[in-house]
Amino acid sequence: TFQLRRSPGEVCFPGGKREATDKDDIDTALREAKEEVGLQPEKVEVICRLIPGIDKMNNLVTPVVGFIDDTFQVTPNPDEVSEVFVVPLEYFVKPLHYKAFSYETSSGFLTRIHCFTYHDQEHKKSFKIWGLTAHFAVFLALVIFGERPTFEVDYDLDNLMSSSENYFSNLYASIYERKKNNL
Repeated sequence: TFQLRRSPGEVCFPGGKREATDKDDIDTALREAKEEVGLQPEKVEVICRLIPGIDKMNNLVTPVVGFIDDTFQVTPNPDEVSEVFVVPLEYFVKPLHYKAFSYETSSGFLTRIHCFTYHDQEHKKSFKIWGLTAHFAVFLALVIFGERPTFEVDYDLDNLMSSSENYFSNLYASIYERKKNNL
């Protein structure tokens, strides 16, 4: 794990920066999934893009959601991925091991960081899933299952889509305001 160049030891979805040859966010996501875990783009039924997030370096991150066949055999790129594991989506609304902590971004925006510990029976190992990865997994689980999680979230669950847009707008505005003040 620790030999990896970017984010050693961290759990994340396949992804990366857009390249000049990518048409859009979906093209980037499909290319990165192929490079990192061997997922062929034609084997993905893209469903949607979710509300973006902002990583710790203030980069905009747009999640792309798609269906793949459960027979997909992962082939991780050893230069980019040390291990691959699967977590049931429901774990992100009804986790066995969960904690949260408040976090203030560099721009002064106060947010909640979700932190899940998932014990993978196949690998006989526990994985810590937190930060933006957990944020996207929780949001997708809320959308798919439409039920209240066993923990607090930063959204109005009766108006999930609009409250997630407001959350993102406020986060983005706080970063933009800080950049403007530093000019």
